[in-house]
Amino acid sequence: MGKGPEEPRELSKRQYEKELELLQTELVRMQEWIVEAGLRVVVLFEGRDTAGKGGVIKRITERTSPRVIRTVALTTPTEREKTQWYFQRYVAHLPAAGEMVLFDRSWYNRAGVERVMGFCTDDEYQEFMRSAPRFERMLQRSGIILIKYWLSISDEEQEKRFKARIKDPSKHWKLSPMDIEARARWVDYAEAKDEMFAYTDTRQTPWFVVDTDSKKTARLNLISHLLQQVPYKSVKQDKIKLPPRQERSYVRPPADSQTYVPTRFLVD
Repeated sequence: MGKGPEEPRELSKRQYEKELELLQTELVRMQEWIVEAGLRVVVLFEGRDTAGKGGVIKRITERTSPRVIRTVALTTPTEREKTQWYFQRYVAHLPAAGEMVLFDRSWYNRAGVERVMGFCTDDEYQEFMRSAPRFERMLQRSGIILIKYWLSISDEEQEKRFKARIKDPSKHWKLSPMDIEARARWVDYAEAKDEMFAYTDTRQTPWFVVDTDSKKTARLNLISHLLQQVPYKSVKQDKIKLPPRQERSYVRPPADSQTYVPTRFLVD
């Protein structure tokens, strides 16, 4: 008889930070294996505004190399891009061997914001719904590991986070007119998400849903799950030995010949 799901552990803030540090160390090990084995990994992050996509991506990339694990967050398509095959501008950012790409929103914009806001036609939307599962299977057949996350947030928690952003001047940039309009269309977005799942939550490319009402909980759960989706092994590292420093004489220019940044702070 198989084991049931593990009981979740309740962590203090200090325990959370320790657990996050352990997971980030594993992410570095996974990164080393991705390079060693020449893997190509694509991770999609979708969800409502304020659900914490940026926060979890930041924790994933905090200690990893941007040359191996990089983030793609595309802006509104240009007039030229609007005339291209819909998936074309995303294909340009797919990984080469030894890379993992994290899409902070992805081709699923068409099933979400474009559908709700009327930025695409019904024909374009229907074509996307037919094409997306085929496109993703094509990526998988090419050897790409594709992982899709939907970050889920409750109405009440989203309201709290919107109000917090309004009060915090450093977060005003996170509140675009589109975000405000999306808040007013909560039900429209819920319907669009459910219809998107009906077409694209397949056995070959499933959506993994993460409850994000607690940001810290979501980060640990998502990162630990991500590590399970990418088969990796520890890569043996050569022992690093620092070479001796050169000993020949050299007189450096005087300090006053250079322009230093003013010392405004001193920290113990």
